[in-house]
Amino acid sequence: MPVRLGHDGSVIDRFDEFPRHDWAKLRESTPLSLSPDDLDAIRGINEHLDIQEVEEVYLPLTRLLNLHITATQQLAAVTDTFLATAPAPVPYIIGIGGSVAVGKSTTARVLQRVLSQWPNHPSVDLITTDGFLFPNAELEAKGLFQRKGFPESYNTAALVETLRSLKSGSPHVTAPVYSHLRYDIVPGEQTVIESPEVVIVEGLNVLQGGAALTSVVASDFFDFSIFVDAPEATIKQWYIERFLTLRDAVFSNPDSYFRHYAELDTGEAIAVASEIWASINAPNLRNNIAPTRNRAQCILTKGANHRVERVALQKS
Repeated sequence: MPVRLGHDGSVIDRFDEFPRHDWAKLRESTPLSLSPDDLDAIRGINEHLDIQEVEEVYLPLTRLLNLHITATQQLAAVTDTFLATAPAPVPYIIGIGGSVAVGKSTTARVLQRVLSQWPNHPSVDLITTDGFLFPNAELEAKGLFQRKGFPESYNTAALVETLRSLKSGSPHVTAPVYSHLRYDIVPGEQTVIESPEVVIVEGLNVLQGGAALTSVVASDFFDFSIFVDAPEATIKQWYIERFLTLRDAVFSNPDSYFRHYAELDTGEAIAVASEIWASINAPNLRNNIAPTRNRAQCILTKGANHRVERVALQKS
């Protein structure tokens, strides 16, 4: 197989790559459990998710994940037998990373919905790392508000502790809640995770490594990791399109943090979105997010039409 390069020029020949039509064949007899109404509920803003995408991309991926989950559960049972200890189930944790506007949230929701249909792990929970952003007031005090979404804007210690609790088998784990409408953490609100069998953790920087060899990072707790990828110019265009859609909908809500953008005309909105991309999202993508691509075990690469065109799997 020829050596392939990532969008940043890095060699990714540690991966086996599958064109979409070859990947789709790996679905085998995995049944489709999503209806068009389910897709409407899952689909992100400006995402073009359809049944064919689920059948050809996500069903093979969930089949692979189910095999991994089953093997992990069996290994845990063997270990319990060897140690003569009572079973202490811990969740299988899947990390999903990628740029803003690339569609990783939709990927997470599709996997949550489809994986929950498998009989040996019906409980699948989803955590987004937005909930671990520092509150706006704290970001302002630290001079980090304009770097929201960069690694230093997250309470990484709290995220690591949540994942540690999950992997310790704690039956009751909580996570903070983030409001995209308010653009801030919701005080006093928590997501409660009760004895999950599978947990999906989705966020910009979830695949980052530690600065020191002794540091513990979120990805240390992942059993499987996925990076959702696309060329930077394509993601920028999706970001601008999403901004325009939000301007016509959510931004007009009186409670929206971005309500001042609702009155922008199209040209002004494109200019604002382009500036936000250039000053915040592009540097974060280039310096922090894209470098974690090859740490993932699976890379989903999208084309301009939002469809996954190829899948790369890290070689064993």
